[in-house]
Amino acid sequence: MDPFTLAVKAHHVHFTNSFSTESSISKHRLTKSLGIPKPSPPLTFLTRISGFRHFNSIDLLRNSGSKVVEGLRFDGPVMDVDEIMDCEEGDLVVETSITRTLPPALTLEHGLESISEAVNKLKTDPPSSSSGVLRFQVAVPPSAKALDWFCRQPESSEVFPVFFLSRDMENPTSKSLYLNQNRGVFGIGAAVYFTHPAWCDSEERTKPKRYLSTNPIPITTYGFMDINFNTEPSCIKHEAGSFYFFVPQIELRELDDISILAATLAWSNGMVCTFEQAIQSFESSFCQVSSHFCSSTERYNPRYVRSALTKFNMMEDKTVQMVCMNAITLGRRDFGCDFMEMREAPFSFQFSFRFSPTLGVANNMQLDNAIGMNYSLGDHVNINAVWASLLIEECSRLGLTYFCIAPGSRSSPLAVAASTHPLITCIACYDERSLAFHALGYARGSHRPAVIITSSGTAVSNLLPAVVEASQDFVPVLLLTADRPPELQDAGANQAINQVNHFGSFVRFFFSLPAPTDQIPARMILTTLDAAVHWATSSPYGPVHINCPFREPLDNSPKHWMSSCLKGLDIWTSSIEPFTKYIQVQHSHACKSYTYGQMAEVLELVQGVNKGLLLVGAVHNEDEIWAVLHLARHIRWPVVADILSGLRLRKLLASFLETEQNILFLDHLDHALLSESVKDWIQFDVIIQIGSRITSKRISQMIEECFPCTYILVDNHPCRHDPSHSVTHRIQSTIVQFVDFLLKVQVPHRSSKWCSFLRALDMMVASEISFQICTDYSLTEPHVAHELSRALTSNSALFVGNSMAIRDVDMYGRNWTTCTRTVADIMLNSEFPQQWIRVAGNRGASGIDGLLSTAIGFAVGCNKHVLCVVGDISFLHDTNGLAILKQRMKRKPILMLVMNNHGGAIFSLLPIADRTEPRILDQYFYTTHNISIQNLCLAHGLNHVQVKTKVELEEALSMSQHLGTDRVIEVESCIDANATFHSMLRKFARQSADHTLNVLSQFSVPDTISCSLSICKICRMEYSLYRIQLCALPTSSYIDHNRSRFCREGFILSLYLEDGSVGYGEVAPLEIHKENLLDAEEQLRFLLHFMTGAKISYFLPLLKGSFSSWIWSTLGIPACEIFPSVRCGLEMAILNAIAVKHGSSFLNILYPLTEIDEEISKRSTSIKICALIDSNKSPVEVASIATTLVEEGFTAIKLKVARRADPIKDAEVIQEVRKKVGHRIELRVDANRNWTYQEALEFGFLVKDCDLQYIEEPVQNEEDIIKYCEESGLPVALDETIDKFQKDPLNMLEKYAHPGIVAIVIKPSVIGGFENAGLIARWAQRHGKMAVVSAAFESGLGLSAYIIFSSYLELQNAYLCKVMNRELCPPVAQGLGTYQWLKEDITTDPISICHNSCSGFVEASVAKATHILQNLQINNDVICKTSMEEQVLRYQLNVNSKDFCSFIKVQEIGQRIDIQDNILLFLHGFLGTGEEWIPIMKAVSGSARCISIDLPGHGGSKMQNHVAKATQEITLSIDVIADVLYKLIEQITPGKVTLVGYSMGARIALYMALRFSDKIKGTVIISGSPGLRDNIARKIRRAEDDSRACALVTHGLQVFLDTWYTGELWESLRSHPHFNRIVASRLLHEDVQSLSKALSDLSVGRQPPLWEDLKLCSTPLLIVVGEKDKKFKSIAEKMCYELSHDEKGSDDLRNQIYEMVEIPNCGHAVHLENPLPVIRAVRQFLTRVNQNSTSNPESNG
Repeated sequence: MDPFTLAVKAHHVHFTNSFSTESSISKHRLTKSLGIPKPSPPLTFLTRISGFRHFNSIDLLRNSGSKVVEGLRFDGPVMDVDEIMDCEEGDLVVETSITRTLPPALTLEHGLESISEAVNKLKTDPPSSSSGVLRFQVAVPPSAKALDWFCRQPESSEVFPVFFLSRDMENPTSKSLYLNQNRGVFGIGAAVYFTHPAWCDSEERTKPKRYLSTNPIPITTYGFMDINFNTEPSCIKHEAGSFYFFVPQIELRELDDISILAATLAWSNGMVCTFEQAIQSFESSFCQVSSHFCSSTERYNPRYVRSALTKFNMMEDKTVQMVCMNAITLGRRDFGCDFMEMREAPFSFQFSFRFSPTLGVANNMQLDNAIGMNYSLGDHVNINAVWASLLIEECSRLGLTYFCIAPGSRSSPLAVAASTHPLITCIACYDERSLAFHALGYARGSHRPAVIITSSGTAVSNLLPAVVEASQDFVPVLLLTADRPPELQDAGANQAINQVNHFGSFVRFFFSLPAPTDQIPARMILTTLDAAVHWATSSPYGPVHINCPFREPLDNSPKHWMSSCLKGLDIWTSSIEPFTKYIQVQHSHACKSYTYGQMAEVLELVQGVNKGLLLVGAVHNEDEIWAVLHLARHIRWPVVADILSGLRLRKLLASFLETEQNILFLDHLDHALLSESVKDWIQFDVIIQIGSRITSKRISQMIEECFPCTYILVDNHPCRHDPSHSVTHRIQSTIVQFVDFLLKVQVPHRSSKWCSFLRALDMMVASEISFQICTDYSLTEPHVAHELSRALTSNSALFVGNSMAIRDVDMYGRNWTTCTRTVADIMLNSEFPQQWIRVAGNRGASGIDGLLSTAIGFAVGCNKHVLCVVGDISFLHDTNGLAILKQRMKRKPILMLVMNNHGGAIFSLLPIADRTEPRILDQYFYTTHNISIQNLCLAHGLNHVQVKTKVELEEALSMSQHLGTDRVIEVESCIDANATFHSMLRKFARQSADHTLNVLSQFSVPDTISCSLSICKICRMEYSLYRIQLCALPTSSYIDHNRSRFCREGFILSLYLEDGSVGYGEVAPLEIHKENLLDAEEQLRFLLHFMTGAKISYFLPLLKGSFSSWIWSTLGIPACEIFPSVRCGLEMAILNAIAVKHGSSFLNILYPLTEIDEEISKRSTSIKICALIDSNKSPVEVASIATTLVEEGFTAIKLKVARRADPIKDAEVIQEVRKKVGHRIELRVDANRNWTYQEALEFGFLVKDCDLQYIEEPVQNEEDIIKYCEESGLPVALDETIDKFQKDPLNMLEKYAHPGIVAIVIKPSVIGGFENAGLIARWAQRHGKMAVVSAAFESGLGLSAYIIFSSYLELQNAYLCKVMNRELCPPVAQGLGTYQWLKEDITTDPISICHNSCSGFVEASVAKATHILQNLQINNDVICKTSMEEQVLRYQLNVNSKDFCSFIKVQEIGQRIDIQDNILLFLHGFLGTGEEWIPIMKAVSGSARCISIDLPGHGGSKMQNHVAKATQEITLSIDVIADVLYKLIEQITPGKVTLVGYSMGARIALYMALRFSDKIKGTVIISGSPGLRDNIARKIRRAEDDSRACALVTHGLQVFLDTWYTGELWESLRSHPHFNRIVASRLLHEDVQSLSKALSDLSVGRQPPLWEDLKLCSTPLLIVVGEKDKKFKSIAEKMCYELSHDEKGSDDLRNQIYEMVEIPNCGHAVHLENPLPVIRAVRQFLTRVNQNSTSNPESNG
């Protein structure tokens, strides 16, 4: 990477060292108003001059080019209320920071290159403004680099300030810098600085106040309180009330999930800092940092930390704290709140800050006695102590600072030396095996070797298991084993064994030192250790062993030794560098060319791939995970991520859910491969495996079965990891290097049918696994694995044990959606929509020993909250490791989850379990036990909780996150139940995979189809209103003798595909279910707009969430907001259209015939029908009707009850019917929730001998249903209870798993279509309950679809019974008897439900129903009207105002006839246009004439001065805009209009409602405000909006939008699937200058506040706000308060003036995020306003 070419040399600055400490003075009024703490005592480091490093004259000459970068000065970073109040108009200046986010970079070098390119591009096209603050930021790998980068800056730095700030806020110590990689912030240079001396002269007070606005993306500023720093001369004074803060020119901020590299430029020609000077200053900083940093090819080495901190030699001052806080976010005093209070700024007690070459301060960065060898080696009393001291000191210099010490006498010299070293952290354990595994865990977490010290003998042998694991999994560990001297070997000496090459080939290096002697140069010890550590930390990493014999004395007893052995160590003792430095030379150009030649074949294979797979094995650090994501995004192959990759348990960012599709993760391929058809179908031609270890056996077998194929394995070690012997290309490289190589070449993105099938396959298997786990309400081990992600955050890590634990998490772990709130989330944007979770496990040798100890060490090393999941046998195997927990070393709490099935459950899943006697299994395989884990925890003083239910587990996990201490959660389980559930999961997963492949394979899909698997586009949709006559009043209605009720109305949907195929659906709402025809028609009008051009996906026939996902992603509507009947009709039409397009049937696309065996197929030809009787007549009459129905062939009858006042009368009817029809007929009764609990009990007691199949909804209160089952003993069915279960049916159904609930009655048109109906039916069948499909008096079209759907459910149930080994019950009689009510039908071909001569029963023919759907002939006699999408009328209206003429662009929908006085005028918000209202306008146009406009300054509207005032600037203040709109309304209508305004448009609408009530009938305020009450808040907001307006012109609309929509206000909108489309629509403004003027002139800071006017409001208001919009919800509530508290008027009358509606599932942009509830609210408001106008004609003027 070429650094910037410096345009000018940094100017010389003379520095002096003048400090003064003044007495405490009165705190400045700023600090008082902002609640800043009382002034601290004078800073220690300011009073101890000698503490600062004073450079001598040679240093100053060498550093003559050093420059303290002042940056651009601003007031702040907080505002002084009094000063702002004193500011005249124009004296308050706000500069808006514009942040440009660059694509994520693979490495820090790439990030620097990216910023370099951006700045160079900016230089070629500099901004036009005379001032500005511009920031570039790029996401870079997350591993800790800030401290290293700081330490690599030269002592003679040319740029200041430069600093490191630790993010460790929990009692940081200097040791923590060496213990694990410390995350923090590195910064250099000052782009912007804020200073405020405690005193300032009158000239300083009167000059304009300049503040920096960093909304919406906050910028962090760093600095100190109570100091006054003057750069010329370089000096600092302690002044209470002063401060010095700055924004670095270059900053690396390390967060939990990513790091952010940022560069800031600030300039102002008026402040002697031009853009060119800002560039020159920035280039100075950039040149330095780009020349001094750790490249991606270097491993982090903590020796740089110690070396640099020693070199800088800054004063340590424990009293100083460095503050980091958001740069000024302009304050608010909205609605009477206090003026902006400065957020409680976080501070750090661990930092190092260099103000200048002569000034610096540090806190907790170094130990006073840790600089070099602060003692003379000659002071040691014996040679043992000398050698031990040399070994330990050299370890610390090599960065090995974590020592694990086992007690022992022979190792005393080493233990004493380590424990007394100031930089060494020691931990002890009496069990060497646990200790070794702990060291292994630390090395896993920190990527640095831990050091193990043991005594001799079997203490050394106990290290072997951990050494084997470290060797097999390439983990560096240093073993220092004490030994007897040679004369005691093979002589029978106590505790003496042969320790030479004790670990054989499992160590990378072995050396047995001689016993300490002064006859050997001591430097031999150092070079030996240096060599050993080099071997441990060079590929292949692994353990190294140095054997250390010691003669007595082993204590500090004096024994003479010759200091001549120290010859040659003078330089070493005077420095802090290791004796031997191993230097890795970068590859030469020739070597690189050779490598590229070798890789050419690989590139050719990758570029020519047809079916590629990216297989991600164990990935050990975050930078490698980051690199894998880059690779996955680049090549766009399907990705299978192993649990140890860190990508298996992803947290999906809610803002970018749709971008998960950019990377196709196949999380459940393991279980999909249980299907033989999938195994035969899925053949990869190129497989790239990153990392060696793969947990899934089925994945490994798949690779073997794919052979011969190209199999590329990438890992940094040279060892062979190829158990299938299939690897064709073995690349030894770091993951980052390999990815960097591939990123430089273009890889064709082949979107194919095959790729799309894989996506569908994985989704359906995942859905099935989730369904089975969620619907089994016992606490199972797969459930634990499924729920783990809930307990993990970006600051967490997971350690998984072996055996069942890791397999379960790999198979059943799932991702979770998290809300986007952090800057990091926004930084990632759509590039990487995932947060990964670091995962570790001992998979080198995959033993179950030492797992607890390893997890504890891992927690220390990675410095995260660790969740450890192990089995009970693993836990018992390493209980000695629990002793380590009690030693409170520097680490975060650990949560241990122990799966206690009282034995080794994994053997129950192996073939041996089926072929071995239970007694032998228990004793020799399961090793069944009854050991109390609780008592073990008690013995070790550990917090323990046992859980036996799902709820208990959830509570335990939640509580543990806030507990702050280590905890063990014991999950009670059972081996046999666990084996059974695993078996069932596999069977259902296999069936799901088979079904998915069969459904998709039946479609003729081209190979080049997109990954969305779209079948084709919808050409258009239309709907027709029908009215059909009924034979009798529907049973869903109460008794009404009005004959007009004897009809059924609804809509027929006609869906036309672009190939001419047509699918029909029926929308037939029932008013008793809280939706009516008008509601449904509004939504249909809305859907007409969005359905045109929409793509239908082949996924849809799979159901299982596919429709909900499609509705959200394609239509942009929350699926739960569509009325149930509308969704049912929509799904029906789409499924029919897919079937017609492919010449298939409705049933076959849901359940392909290939899956149906002969026995089951017999159940799919016809459906039994349950007759329906309204039992209002006498018992004898009802019994007679029932007898007739039985004679016709009905085997099941449902009787409506609870229509009478007395339940006894109903009971008499049932008794009489049972008496007449006998017991072979199934009797059902339906009470429709009309009885009280006592009435239902009375009825139940009387009919308990009537053998009812079930009683439907017996009680009014659903909370009494289970109680009724238990007390009455009658079987119960649910109907109305499930009507509200559309959003989360599985969780809501959980309490109804009670065996007394025997049936679920499902009305697809009431619960929201076939997808929801299928899910609820599957739940019922899974729990052995009947799933009864019931009609709601639909026509033959709907009934035909229900018949086929009933057949589908029968087939589904048959297979379920087969999997669960249940006896297949007789087919269920479906509740479709409403066909008897149809006097006429919408189809000319009547539905066929009749007596089947073969079976003797009344049945519905599936074939006949299929024929009706495929060949629907509509009976036009019943069609009342047909509606198609309305066209938008677009035109321009010219409006003359006082100073200018406006040419307003108008969009209009709706008939002008008959609704002249029923006009809705829609006003958009800032950046919007009238076009965004069109979907809502089309929905409401049936009730009103709908008009939207482009407000002046927006979209296609234009303005022009009158000729006489051509030079006068046009003003777009709110009163001017209101005047324009008033005149516009006069052109539209002589009457009144109802306004609908959003955000800025809402403010305008409210203003007009209060000022021009003669033209405004009513006003809808969507996310609007009456303005700012506070004068200062308005002044600030004016300045802020003026600055934004300037930035809009300077940087252009695209850059402005990128910044604007990163604000907190748009958090919810960013999660919308059409977010990018919405933002793109904001670019359609013809005049950016006018748009900028609208932003400034219409600023809420310039608008007069309307709060007091609200009390006098006489215009009806509807206040609409989004559920997630906290700010405007608060505003709306305060508006309602003002509206309802008019002292002159009645509260009742005032309450009629306004209504507040909260729209669910959305934020600020309510009308875009969730438009359907808005439509209903607006229409209902319009109806109410019109009714009020009719009843109060005086209000019309």
